[in-house]
Amino acid sequence: MKILVINAGSSSLKYQLIDMEQKLVMAKGLCERIGIDGSRLKHTPAGKDTVVIDSAMPTHADAITLVIDALVSPEHGVIASMDEIGAVGHRVVHGGESFSESVVIDEKVKAGIRECIDLAPLHNPANLIGIEACEKVMPGVPQVAVFDTAFHQTMPAQAYLYGLPYEYYQTYKVRRYGFHGTSHKYVSQRAAEMLGKPLSELRIITCHLGNGSSVAAIDHGKVVDTSMGLTPLAGVIMGTRCGDIDPAIVTFMMEKEGLDPKAMDNVMNKQSGVLGISGISSDFRDLLAAADEGNERAKTALDMFFYTVKKFVGSYAAVMGGVDAIVFTAGVGENNAPCRAAVTSTLGYMGVAIDPELNQQRGGDRDISAPDAKVRTLVIPTDEEMMIALDTQRLTSK
Repeated sequence: MKILVINAGSSSLKYQLIDMEQKLVMAKGLCERIGIDGSRLKHTPAGKDTVVIDSAMPTHADAITLVIDALVSPEHGVIASMDEIGAVGHRVVHGGESFSESVVIDEKVKAGIRECIDLAPLHNPANLIGIEACEKVMPGVPQVAVFDTAFHQTMPAQAYLYGLPYEYYQTYKVRRYGFHGTSHKYVSQRAAEMLGKPLSELRIITCHLGNGSSVAAIDHGKVVDTSMGLTPLAGVIMGTRCGDIDPAIVTFMMEKEGLDPKAMDNVMNKQSGVLGISGISSDFRDLLAAADEGNERAKTALDMFFYTVKKFVGSYAAVMGGVDAIVFTAGVGENNAPCRAAVTSTLGYMGVAIDPELNQQRGGDRDISAPDAKVRTLVIPTDEEMMIALDTQRLTSK
């Protein structure tokens, strides 16, 4: 079975075609500037150079058509015809409380995704556009929605409710949802495989650390807490997002700076985080280089990031009554050895210890624990597209 994985944005569309028998990516690509002048497709067949196709894409349906043309092209295609695509898996950012797992898409599912637009106004409309574009271009091909929030729906009320009037939850569904769920699900399952135990027997803390970061506590296969909240703004300090702050700061700064809600939201989402603290960059590689050169603000920004991740790891170990494994994933988690060293540096009392030499190695799934560590520390490159494809295969093969 071959599955096309789609991640649609407002003016972009990323894709991968995956052969599920061999678990191999046959081709991947990106449609840029959909509905904007200068649109183009970057298409990369496995083992070959990227092909850039400049072509007008007024709509997402036009983009999907261009993707399929590239996949079946005699020059740079990887399949003989569109009939080889058995199903389409879509990343959908917010499923609210309506979806606790991936689902085959029908009209009721699309209505549920629309109902969550208030919770993800930048993402869910684009995700819907991608779904409807595929329906138009690929009629009859089954489609599956895989939600970023679904894996976190096992959280108990004590973890997902906020200390606000209960009516806000009842009326507006204001609660913690969590994000990066597809990534947390993938790496926790892979961690269980590496440890040779069922996920249902393990307590795992997964650290998805990148420009956007979140930490999750997975207790015997179920998420019991996660750092992001109603939106992806909450939790650890991130590239440009502030993470957890005293909520009174919002109204205080709005009054002091004369900001309206939209402007304040922009400050917290796009001008804060390690960028706001350092004044240099949201890229952790730039911050490490600047810190090495003696830039104190860059060093402070990094220390804040490491510190907040460590706080979540410690609190989640307390919530679960211990931990069997800590997993680092995503751009920073996978590639930043100083981050892993700093986060784990004072967790020896929990049985956490890493091998400095193993921590410096790069690439692939790896156990970087010291020989005498009671808690395993793992580095696992995330593969959200494969997780989407696996869920799509499972649901459409029934």
